[in-house]
Amino acid sequence: MTATHTRPAHTAKQEWAGGLTAFAAVMLFLVGLLDIFRGIMAIAEDDIFVTTRNYAFEFDLTGWGWIHLVLGALAVIVSIGLLKVSVWARVSGVAIAGLVIIANFLSLPYYPVWSVVMIALSGFIIWALCVVRGDNLFDLSEERPVPEERPVPEERPPHRA
Repeated sequence: MTATHTRPAHTAKQEWAGGLTAFAAVMLFLVGLLDIFRGIMAIAEDDIFVTTRNYAFEFDLTGWGWIHLVLGALAVIVSIGLLKVSVWARVSGVAIAGLVIIANFLSLPYYPVWSVVMIALSGFIIWALCVVRGDNLFDLSEERPVPEERPVPEERPPHRA
């Protein structure tokens, strides 16, 4: 005898949780991609960025470029794991977004407006990954079952008195 395995019906909470995880995955992918581009810009051309004198956290722009490039690459990899709804990806996503916030805070004088934008996006990513409980998630890569349609009631002939 073979056992049939059925998936439990999806609830509105699971749909909401899946939506937040997908949001975090896409946003982390974009943050990672933008950080990669920012890292390439800082490595290739130091004259694009504003330089500030006597900043407490003064580093070489090429060094900042490598930091942003590595963080961006890690963010892109973790975002792919988030689409598979992996626990390691949720934990890593929060950690990477936190590191992106720290790196952008430390590089505020070099590119202030963009650093604030990246800090805000990373904050939304952390919120989206932390607000969802793990038991409400389902794999975003799998096809969701189509809800069954209700049977159409048969038409009854008009009642004659």
